[in-house]
Amino acid sequence: MDAPQCRESSIFASQQKRQSIVSAGQSHRESLLIEPVHAIATPRPTLLFALASDDPEEVRRVLESGEARPNDDVGPQSALAFALANDQLKNKMQMVKMLLAYGADTSALRDPEAEEQEERSSRRGSGRLSKLLENVDPATRYYIERADSPQTRRASALIHRSYFRPLTRVRYDLIGQDRVLEQLFRVLSMPSMAPIVVLLCGPSGHGKSLLARKFGSLLEVPTHTVNMTTLRDTNDIWKSHSIAPHEDPSDVSLKDFLITNEGKRCVVVLDEIEKTHNEKILSSLLMPWEYGRCSFEAGYRHVDVSKVIWLGTSNIGHDLVFEHQDKRPAPETQLSREEYVDLMALLRPRVSERLGPSLLSRVTAVLPFVSFTTDEKMAIAAEALHALSGDAVSTMPPATRDMIVRTSLNSYIPSEGARSLYRAVSILLLDTL
Repeated sequence: MDAPQCRESSIFASQQKRQSIVSAGQSHRESLLIEPVHAIATPRPTLLFALASDDPEEVRRVLESGEARPNDDVGPQSALAFALANDQLKNKMQMVKMLLAYGADTSALRDPEAEEQEERSSRRGSGRLSKLLENVDPATRYYIERADSPQTRRASALIHRSYFRPLTRVRYDLIGQDRVLEQLFRVLSMPSMAPIVVLLCGPSGHGKSLLARKFGSLLEVPTHTVNMTTLRDTNDIWKSHSIAPHEDPSDVSLKDFLITNEGKRCVVVLDEIEKTHNEKILSSLLMPWEYGRCSFEAGYRHVDVSKVIWLGTSNIGHDLVFEHQDKRPAPETQLSREEYVDLMALLRPRVSERLGPSLLSRVTAVLPFVSFTTDEKMAIAAEALHALSGDAVSTMPPATRDMIVRTSLNSYIPSEGARSLYRAVSILLLDTL
């Protein structure tokens, strides 16, 4: 090979070498950018951290934000099972309720060996749920068995694809009144051009005000509560300020509230509606309840209130509820659907007699709140014990907790409902601590 040919060969070889080096460098950089096929990203254990923090509000935050889902596994078990099995959690009840409210699946707690016993068990859910529930308090057990009930799932399905779906969470704040919620969901699932007007009637201390208060917060819409006992004149209702005990003080009148929320979903609660000093005050509600619009004074434009949900609370029919219960074959058990429909039919004429047929004809539904079953009383007493004793309940011997809950039932007064149980638990705690 002559000299020129040798130089050309050398130059060509050098170019190939440089190209190989460049290609190798590019491949190395690309390999740094491309994740190996076998590498699997580990999800951040957000729900585990929230539960372990023993902070119910943190659990609510991660569930509402979508950072975690209620049925995510926490280690080798479901989040619900983890919360139940962790005896170090001081706020176990609240966090279990939170998980259930956001859709935690109770099937993860079922004991396969006990499935067959469910068919022979007369107690709701007692056969198929696992041993995790053996040592839990009556309130936590009540909420889990309620979530596991076929009746609960059927009622929730009524508004599953509805705007009102968030209301299903109220059953983890309200003990009892399953038939009330079922009928309420039926009413809300029906298409209607008329405004929604629901009267919650029955004995004191059975959850009427609690349901009304939770309505707006669960739907995330503004609420205005009118104390009807304070009204003296027909125009007072539009001037009234919201004075609910669990709301911040407000200087906004009902008139301003309705104008601000014109054409939007919002809730107006008329507390103790039958105790107005002047029955003519109720006549102011005839037009908004029938046509979905109202005028606050002569010559004033009509305001669109068609999207307002009107909730009235009343003790009308409290004696009827107890009479109806006493006539039942098994007074301490939950009402059947047929029995509740019968009670609704008996109550409506009582309400008509008190409020007038003209007003009642514009009411969508009258829902009677019924007496508590034995299991519901136990759950209320257990919840009262946790609420009143605070951290002390975690150091209290199980036998003492059980004694307080069971003994408090002896002081239950039907006409006072849950309030009588809270008072009884409070007295027993003073004697125990």
